[in-house]
Amino acid sequence: MRTPPLSAAVLAAAVAASALAGTVPAAAADAGGAASACVRPSTSGTTTLDVAFEGETYPVPVHVPADLRPGPVPLVLDLHGSSANGVIQMQVSGLSEVADDEGFVVAAPSGDIPLAPSSPPHPAGSWAWNVPGVPTTAGQLPPPTARDDVAFLARVVDVVSERLCTDDRRTYATGHSGGGRMTSTLGCRLSDRIAAIAPNAGLRAGRPDPDDVTVPEAGDCRPERAVPVVTFHGQQDVVNPYQGNGDLRWGYTAPLAVATWAELDECRRGPRTTAVSEHVTLTRYVGCRQGAAVHFYDVADGGHTWPGSDGPPHGPGLVTREIDASRIIWDFFEGYRLRGRL
Repeated sequence: MRTPPLSAAVLAAAVAASALAGTVPAAAADAGGAASACVRPSTSGTTTLDVAFEGETYPVPVHVPADLRPGPVPLVLDLHGSSANGVIQMQVSGLSEVADDEGFVVAAPSGDIPLAPSSPPHPAGSWAWNVPGVPTTAGQLPPPTARDDVAFLARVVDVVSERLCTDDRRTYATGHSGGGRMTSTLGCRLSDRIAAIAPNAGLRAGRPDPDDVTVPEAGDCRPERAVPVVTFHGQQDVVNPYQGNGDLRWGYTAPLAVATWAELDECRRGPRTTAVSEHVTLTRYVGCRQGAAVHFYDVADGGHTWPGSDGPPHGPGLVTREIDASRIIWDFFEGYRLRGRL
């Protein structure tokens, strides 16, 4: 069992996690297809939920706001960047505070590919995601034995839904850097489970073509439905460069990733670009299939950082204060839900 130690704050709350184990999802459903009644444990705040997957057990930090309304509530997966973990990502994004205000659950699992530890090492470890067919920041493809993170994250959604009464129609994913690339993969491969995605500093539309990394590999991203996308990228990002680079991990440009998602979603109008602030513009593609939209916040002076973050910056460069990515993400997510799921 791979069980990395968690931060003191998370460990202090972990005692409450045992109350989660007996929760059973409700079988009833309303006319719209979502569960109309379920029992949520009284536990609130940040704790851990153990998720069993293929013979291993993984601790997943979760944040449950106090005084959630009865019945199913939305779930947001919050995926960390390379060399980080779920505990760090919750601090980077600040989505727990948004969840407290808006009434949704946040789950921040960790990758399972070990990377060189930070200095000093973080107690929850330094991990990378297994993005299919793509090297990690260490420059190597994941080994054949690496955990299938698409399947693992689907399992996380199942467990959180069952134990914390989250709505399968309103499950969303966001993430920073490598977590943004993993989020993009969920949009490509789990569009029947994930209602909308919000990669930060990491949007992809399929892996770079191994024969020409300046373009996405044809056929590597084939979502079953149109996926709403909101994304952010700094023009001064030196980790996942805005204008792309020559390697298989990153490859093509951020604007091409946005335009490719607009093509995948069959958007009929756009791009339309407007100024949001001195250094931020918003490019929108609308009129997309199944009501989707693609929104791109372009930060001229932004680095490899989370816009508006008050947490530890996980990456170099300026953290813009001109927008608050986490608030924007939730406002975008709130407009979308899957249809026809129980």
